[in-house]
Amino acid sequence: TFVETDRFRGTCYRAANWVQVGITQGRGKLEKSMQGKLPKKYILLYPLVKDFKEQLCR
Repeated sequence: TFVETDRFRGTCYRAANWVQVGITQGRGKLEKSMQGKLPKKYILLYPLVKDFKEQLCR
């Protein structure tokens, strides 16, 4: 899931054991320029298996 950093901290997700894996660059998927015009967001994942980090890095 994505959590907007300017408005929220994602506390309920973190309390439910979601893991932050990154932050977006603030660009929309259709953005032609390389400048971020949208708010940055935390990228949070809920791990379903113990070795989720290893599986994501494959």
